Parts: sequence; structure tokens; C-alpha cells
Amino acid sequence: MERAAGAPAAATQARARRSSGWGERSLAALAALFGLFLALPIVTLVARAVIDGSLARAFASPVVFDALSLSLVTTAVSLAITVSLGLPLAFVLARRQFRGKGWLEAIVDLPIVLPPAVAGLALLLVFGRRGLLSAPFEILGIAIPFTTIAVILAQTFVSAPFFIRSARTGIAGVDRDLEDAARVDGASERQLFRSVTVPLASPALAAGLVMTWARSLG
Repeated sequence: MERAAGAPAAATQARARRSSGWGERSLAALAALFGLFLALPIVTLVARAVIDGSLARAFASPVVFDALSLSLVTTAVSLAITVSLGLPLAFVLARRQFRGKGWLEAIVDLPIVLPPAVAGLALLLVFGRRGLLSAPFEILGIAIPFTTIAVILAQTFVSAPFFIRSARTGIAGVDRDLEDAARVDGASERQLFRSVTVPLASPALAAGLVMTWARSLG
């Protein structure tokens, strides 16, 4: 009787294992197919550039070298600005409740979906020679259009939301009990943020930095 009762259960488990194995293989196949779809154009592009020598000629060109140097310098500056100003904003969005918070979050996220031409036009309307802030900058003797400062501003505008979104998610996911325990031990709010909140949110912060730098460089 026990063997008879156990046989259907064993058959059910075997079918479940076969079904699970089939599902895992299907999932792996779909993942590999989509990964190939994403990687193949890039690999082909790089391979063609290496084979025909255009990549080597590009890096040997002074114009390309100057452009790459400028890009690396400006992205480093824009990244520093994003972290300095974006991290406090991400903390406020993650931990504070206030009127208009939803509107602020929407405004922060808006540059992500703006087409590049629209983003450029918006920046020109504010920082251009006839823009909203042109008069104060003229008084200070600062020229922004078609300068390195303009490049940094444009990079920061389009890339900062990626860091702020990621940092906001990471900070919101930090266990508040750990922060309360640090307060009980006498940690100040600055020490708490530097020694507890930031380390615990570091994976999200690092991911945001990578995405921000890549978007800025692009």
C-alpha cells in the first residue's frame, strides 16, 4: 500500500522536475538570444573598425584625441557636480515628505525622456546669449554658449537624473533601525550619513555613477 501510494507522488515530482528543467532551459535560451541581439551590433562595429584600420587611424588623429580628452575632463567635472548636488537631493526625496514632492520627482526624471534636441533648446533658452539668465552672466563677464562650461552643463542636465534615481532608491532601502542604533550610540547626523547610510546604499550609488558617467560621455 505504501509503495502504491508513493508511486504517484514520485511521478508527480519527476514531472515537476522535468517541467522546471524545461522552463529553466527556455529562460536561458531567451536570455542568450536577447543578449546576442544586444551584443552582436557592437561586436560587429568594433570588429569592422579594427579590421579595416579605421579605429587605429581615429585614435592617431589629433582631432579625435582632443575630443576624447575634452570628453573625459568634462564628464569628470559633471560627475563631481552631480554627486555633490544630486546626493543631497536624492536623500531629501528618499526620506522627506513635503508638498510638491511628486512634482519635484517628475521634474528630476524629465530630462531622461527629453529628446536631445529639446534638451539643448531648453538649455539655450536659459543659458544662451538671449536666454533667461543671459543678463546676470553678462554682468559677471561669463560666456556660456559654445564653451566648455556649456558642455558640462549639458552633460549634467541629461545625466544627473540617472544618479538621483538610483541614489534615491538605495537610500530608501537602508534599514532605518540600523540608523536609529547609530543615533543611540551617539553618532551625529553627518556621521550617520557618512558611516552608515552611504556605505549601505553604496551598490545603488555605484550603479548610478556608472549610468551617469556613461550617459554623460554619450
